[in-house]
Amino acid sequence: MQFDFDRIIDRRGTHCEKWDTMEEHYGVSPEDGLPLWVADMDFRPPQEVNDAFARAAEFGIHGYYGGDADYRAAVVEWLLRRHGATIAPEWICLTNGIVNGVNIAVQAYCSPGDTVILQTPVYYPFFGAVTNNGCQVGVNRLVLENGKYSMNFSELEELCDRGARMLILCSPHNPGGRVWSREELERVAEICLSRGVLIVSDEIHHDLVFDGHTHTMLAGISEEISQKIITCTSASKTFNLAGTMTGNMIIADPGLRARFKEQMGKCGLYDHNLYGPMAAVAAYTHGAPWLDALRRYLRGNFELVDKAARRMTGVTNMELEGTYLAWLDFSGTGLEKGEVIRRIQAEARVALSHGQAFGPGGEHFMRLNFACPRGMLEEALDRLVLVFS
Repeated sequence: MQFDFDRIIDRRGTHCEKWDTMEEHYGVSPEDGLPLWVADMDFRPPQEVNDAFARAAEFGIHGYYGGDADYRAAVVEWLLRRHGATIAPEWICLTNGIVNGVNIAVQAYCSPGDTVILQTPVYYPFFGAVTNNGCQVGVNRLVLENGKYSMNFSELEELCDRGARMLILCSPHNPGGRVWSREELERVAEICLSRGVLIVSDEIHHDLVFDGHTHTMLAGISEEISQKIITCTSASKTFNLAGTMTGNMIIADPGLRARFKEQMGKCGLYDHNLYGPMAAVAAYTHGAPWLDALRRYLRGNFELVDKAARRMTGVTNMELEGTYLAWLDFSGTGLEKGEVIRRIQAEARVALSHGQAFGPGGEHFMRLNFACPRGMLEEALDRLVLVFS
């Protein structure tokens, strides 16, 4: 089966954050600029997803969503088939996306002043989920070794021993692209759970792992661990459905699940988007061949990024095991951060995510989203090579 990931689709003027807010955020005009920042893809999802939208439009009534048994069954079956994980349908709490779910988790399980551990540099909305809810960030900075990140377990132990309440784990890691090994995850679980530190495991990139690497669901390691953590998944990153704002907080323990649902009620979150579950069911049911082809295409795109980085003076591309996000280190250029940004945005006219937003350890990096048609990526990379040669 053939899928056309090379097709360039003009998303300008379609309420597309990636294109239509690029100038607002980065000063790069969509008229001549290229957006490789926010993490959605410039690809259409599997055709069956758009067919489901078309059927809904033809039906023509767009009322409240209810009756989610098919959605829950699709999530359960997908996790079993693709990840070997067994969950019960009732463990799934639907949220309006994973960021929404993580915020609710902080509200449900933490009190103002509590410490929530983040392994930085890490997905930047986590910081707001902590501080906007009155808690403080405990920084467990990742260690850069041999071109990729590893965890600082001794520092994690110290933070837990000092009374941290929660760890928000990013697995696979955004922005570093690590697919944590089973042994690493077992160590994290042992440190945190033995000290009463709740783990919220964001596994939204779990389907976007390159050949040679395997994503391990933390909750799937053992029955004991599954009862003590919260797992975040969604079809949004896998099938480019971010705009449907639908996520899963998978909570096996009835007590933890009841507290989460209670907090959802306090936030007035009783109903869900009609179209997110509908799209996810279509994607999970029919989208596996599309996803397998996508992963091969993304691997080829990453290889282009890697080759381009080698042509840039003083720029290093981190080894990548999963996601569609390259993490470029500009520290070797000898340039001030502001000059790096100026060259990227004003001269190359490319929008990349600024590394400092990802917290301590990200200051000299830029995140590049390579989930776009290859012709577009090649043009952006040629521009970057020109200004850093």
